[in-house]
Amino acid sequence: MTKVIATLIAGLFATAAFAQTPAPAATKAEAKEAKTVAKAEAKETKAEIKAEAKTAKVEADAKKDVAVAKAEEKSDKADAHAKAGKTKAKAHAKVEKEAAPTPAPVASK
Repeated sequence: MTKVIATLIAGLFATAAFAQTPAPAATKAEAKEAKTVAKAEAKETKAEIKAEAKTAKVEADAKKDVAVAKAEEKSDKADAHAKAGKTKAKAHAKVEKEAAPTPAPVASK
């Protein structure tokens, strides 16, 4: 029984020592490949971000153009209403002027 316990204890020490050894370093080729892949992914991500920024800028410009067009339309509509109001006022004044009784001409002897 003591031999079994001694073997188990020795096995525990051996596994503990094996677990503490550093893992073998990656080869240079693997490191270079990983670096190349990381650069490619970074370049792709950067391109995607630029494309998204351009799209956002175009959308913002379009929204701005729509807002300006709506404001101009509103202004034009207000101007048209004001002009129509002035025209109506002139027409009413003209009608009232024509409808007003004119004094009879004075006959001179």
